[in-house]
Amino acid sequence: MGNRLSKIYTRTGDDGSTGLADGNRIAKNAQRVEAMGTADELNCHLGLLIECLDGDDALLETLRRIQHHLFDLGGEFAIPGSQVIGADHIQWLEDTLDEHNADLPPLKNFILPGGSPAAAQCHMARAVCRRAERVVVALSHEDSINSAARQYLNRLSDLLFVVARVLARREGAEEILWEQKKSAL
Repeated sequence: MGNRLSKIYTRTGDDGSTGLADGNRIAKNAQRVEAMGTADELNCHLGLLIECLDGDDALLETLRRIQHHLFDLGGEFAIPGSQVIGADHIQWLEDTLDEHNADLPPLKNFILPGGSPAAAQCHMARAVCRRAERVVVALSHEDSINSAARQYLNRLSDLLFVVARVLARREGAEEILWEQKKSAL
């Protein structure tokens, strides 16, 4: 990190703009800023999930690694044209997903978010991840982006779904299955 912030407020954003890491200023409601913010929001949800977990196991290490990836991803969005997330990140997610999914029973129905506090928080992170993916797709229609960023978010949402299932079982909770008949009034 080149410059340390000694003063947190700068007043430069009071006009509704924000600075990118390359020095350019853009509107705070620009799609690129939305992508950066949604990656940050997802990272915050993962931080909350981590704080819901006990112990120091491989799952915690996985979630911490993802937090670092998401920070890098936000940086990638802050520097148009940069590429930090690559095929190796996506492969790692796929391998991790396969590892966690191996011991789960096959799905026979949709699952409602919940089951345990940690599983519910993981589902929240998954939903924010899906939104981040939608934002990045919208950004890709406006500007050139690293396609691996979009793929990473797609795989990450799948991994978070599987982790939510793992957490429900780990905490002795049952998954809440969607029942169509309960939708009727």
